[in-house]
Amino acid sequence: MAYLLGVDTGGTYTDAVILDEGEDRVIASAKALTTRPDLAPGVGAAIDAAIDGAGIKAAEVAMVSLSTTLATNALVEGQGGRVALVFIGFQAAELARAGLEEALRGDPVILLAGGHQHSGAEVTALDLAQLETEIAALPAGISGFAVAASFATRNPAHELLARDLIRRLTGLPVTSSHELSAGLNGPRRALTAVLNARLVGMIDRLISACQAHMAARGIDAPLMVVRGDGALISAALAREHPIETILSGPAASIAGASWLTGERDALVADIGGTTTDVCLLRAGRPAIDPEGARVGAFRTMVEAVAMRTTGLGGDSEVQLLDGLETRLSLGPRRLVPVALAARDWPGLVHDALDGWLAREAPGEHEGRFALPMWQGALPEGLSGREAAVAERLGAGPVPLPDALRMRSDLAALMRLVARGQVMIAGLTPSDASHGLGRLDAWDGRAADKALTLFARRRNGRGMRIAADGTALAQAIVDQLTAQTVDCLLEAAFAEDRTDWGASPEVLARHALTRAGLDRHDGAIRVTLGLGVPVIGLGASAPFYYGAVGERLGARMVLPDHAGVANAIGAVVGQVAIHADGVVTSPGPGLYVAHLPEGPQRFSEPGAAMTALEAALSADAAARARAEGVADIRLSIRRDLSEVPVEGAAMFIEARIRVTAQGRPRIATG
Repeated sequence: MAYLLGVDTGGTYTDAVILDEGEDRVIASAKALTTRPDLAPGVGAAIDAAIDGAGIKAAEVAMVSLSTTLATNALVEGQGGRVALVFIGFQAAELARAGLEEALRGDPVILLAGGHQHSGAEVTALDLAQLETEIAALPAGISGFAVAASFATRNPAHELLARDLIRRLTGLPVTSSHELSAGLNGPRRALTAVLNARLVGMIDRLISACQAHMAARGIDAPLMVVRGDGALISAALAREHPIETILSGPAASIAGASWLTGERDALVADIGGTTTDVCLLRAGRPAIDPEGARVGAFRTMVEAVAMRTTGLGGDSEVQLLDGLETRLSLGPRRLVPVALAARDWPGLVHDALDGWLAREAPGEHEGRFALPMWQGALPEGLSGREAAVAERLGAGPVPLPDALRMRSDLAALMRLVARGQVMIAGLTPSDASHGLGRLDAWDGRAADKALTLFARRRNGRGMRIAADGTALAQAIVDQLTAQTVDCLLEAAFAEDRTDWGASPEVLARHALTRAGLDRHDGAIRVTLGLGVPVIGLGASAPFYYGAVGERLGARMVLPDHAGVANAIGAVVGQVAIHADGVVTSPGPGLYVAHLPEGPQRFSEPGAAMTALEAALSADAAARARAEGVADIRLSIRRDLSEVPVEGAAMFIEARIRVTAQGRPRIATG
């Protein structure tokens, strides 16, 4: 009998489930708070509770599979390590394309001559001496490098040379753009590489935490990680390519939703602490986004399920918008709920809240706390102002006003937050749920105080924004309902395959859409609702999604184990390794197969495609075996581009994808 352990680490909770593979059923599930900055205690607590609940021995676990929303959350919130981009064969102006400059957030860029042509021929030699000089001049605090060269997917030689030199000089992780995508869009490849480099440390810490606890418990089984398209990859590959784990948690939740409900056509909405992820299930399967995974503001070149991810969750920041009337907005930034912060630092939180409540009107930053995420010495690479703010947090969390001495301190603090070195605790929907009696997980008294304090804020008319904390709590939950409805409508309009004459974002908020949801009945009668049911996932889905279903006129499905669907989906997937290549024709009678080891010339297109297919098949199969697949199934897809010339087809290029697929090997004995 084989038992499978699924683990999902989210922004707030780490979930674990035990599946009996023979009986195809969940026999135990557990939750533990995700612990930061050290993820090990949270991961270990969830694993231990699931194993104990199942009543099995740890040694009986035959496979462990891990999904996570940490990478997705980090990109949505603009967090991650500090990186340097080596940009080869590009002009500085190209940094403004594809959101690359925004993704860099002021991190250093090394511009080098070099790169290749579309044919794979070298443009100019790579100046490794200049690269060495530029690396020596980089500021302290760099955690990894991204390398992107022009037409590296036609010839990766310059990326490989730069990668090897950087590793030798620095010992830091290096991401090469051609290893992440076979696409030609250089700036988007560079963007994807930058984001990957930012995430390496975070995902490495998660995998290390899981592996260390497996070893401590005596679990001698393979560790797999869910990729953004729902397939499984080894922990080793996930360490090198953490960008592939963006949408890992949502992809696992889709697999879990299908497994739990048996629904074939439905919208799946998964609410976590930081994000809400919405995907359409058709015939029991999600679609793959043809343009690459989009997370927050960034469109990457990573293949993933066609998911709309919004910075809206149970721990989203509650914001009061400017204006005469009271208007709330939630997200996209995640805060530590005040109720949770009070559980860990009760004296600090209650004393501060009591002091603020003793005054009539709250100050700008009152009700919030700054929580340092480092231990020991201050983080490296801080500016003077950042170091000054960090020193005020050296002894531990403080009320936010105490961390700020001048106006410029706030910008410095937010840079620390963006790098994941500090977290902010403040009012969230989770606090509102405590205030309404729907949730009793942490310190409800602290939530009540934070709600009362925030309710005293004034709108543009000088009026209090809510009568009391309870009224504010209901307004926050109503706002979460409204923004969730918008998320679902956007996804539905996008997937409806009808030309409505406007974007899904505009349609979801259109006056006629609002009238339809309100069931307007006048001279014109307007009704609108979803044509498919909604599967609600996430621990807080039962608190919020009943009202969402009513508003949308949709059947709401809240399955058993909905709170651990990601962990379930983590262990029901398969390994799928893709190898991509292209055959081009730079001139009459000349066909170039761009093989993994470099371009090779042929006189016939058929011979070039056959050689490329053989090379890709060998590559995909070898990598699948390395991922633990014994029974490999290969599939080959050819996309041939030709144009008619004088009645005959003229070859332009051929794109070939080989996929090696199968279940990962399960430990026995």
